Amino acid sequence: MEQLLTYFPDLTDEQRAQFAALDGLYRDWNAKINVISRQDIDALYEKHVLHSLGIAKVIQFKPGTEILDVGTGGGFPGIPLAILFPQVKFHLVDSIGKKIKVVQEVTTALGLQNVRAEQARVEQIKGTYDFVVSRAVTRLQPFMGWVRYKITKRGNNDLNNGVLYLKGGDVTEELAEIPEKHRLYNLSDYFEGEFFETKKVVYVKK
Repeated sequence: MEQLLTYFPDLTDEQRAQFAALDGLYRDWNAKINVISRQDIDALYEKHVLHSLGIAKVIQFKPGTEILDVGTGGGFPGIPLAILFPQVKFHLVDSIGKKIKVVQEVTTALGLQNVRAEQARVEQIKGTYDFVVSRAVTRLQPFMGWVRYKITKRGNNDLNNGVLYLKGGDVTEELAEIPEKHRLYNLSDYFEGEFFETKKVVYVKK
């Protein structure tokens, strides 16, 4: 939590309280339904919350933006981003029902009004969004095949609409497989620590 406040010092009192509540909520739910590895629960803020918020270092979503979080798992990156951007709409989907149950319960406990969580495969999702976010659920080529037509062309953010994908390691080969224009943002430029040295946000333009 101290790390979080270092990198995001302008949080409101409500946002601070919501972020602070994540530790207890995830420890409680993780004891019932394992959505975060046991070793990672002690590093929740670094490996899950801050990692998710790396997207917020790349773009400040404007009010009214609509975002689809594919393969959200326990709610990452969607829940931390929803706390940070309360005027942005988030649709969190995962094919595993017990994970979505955790997302729904955490969302309710935090009082987040801008999150909808649904058990579904991305192929089943109707409608379009300004951005699709995700944390490395698969290689970029099949992922883009799933979401390419779920992104609207017009947007009012500083980045054109597209995909914001959290990845680790060398992604050169994966990027060569997709035709879309893209850009890499190294999270080590924004956050200190060994964990972030190989982590990136891959932005793929619609």
